[in-house]
Amino acid sequence: QVQLVESGGGLVQAGGSLRLSCAASGRTFSSYVLGWFRQAPGKEREFVAAISRSGSSTYYTDSVKGRFTTSRDNAKNTVYLQMNSLKSEDTAVYYCAADTRIERITTAKTMGPPRYWGQGTQVTVSS
Repeated sequence: QVQLVESGGGLVQAGGSLRLSCAASGRTFSSYVLGWFRQAPGKEREFVAAISRSGSSTYYTDSVKGRFTTSRDNAKNTVYLQMNSLKSEDTAVYYCAADTRIERITTAKTMGPPRYWGQGTQVTVSS
């Protein structure tokens, strides 16, 4: 069982930066692949980024490559999403997710959904 709590969302101007954090409970944090999803109003939830158990591999959707970076600190049971050069189209509720199988995160539409979810944090980018 994993409980996930996101933080760090807020209002930022276009071109600005935010860092989201997701703190997890449990002593098996390093056993899980972690991911980030987002859902904008009126749109389906979409995959944003994922990170492997050790943190050595990361995956991103094309629209955030070069702007977003995900990382994890297994000693702190926390995963991060650094978001730079934010655009208005990045406005959404951002969720972190965890699963033992990476395909449930990176290809959640067909193989997912991930087993564990956070409650979400709002990110609003003003233009």
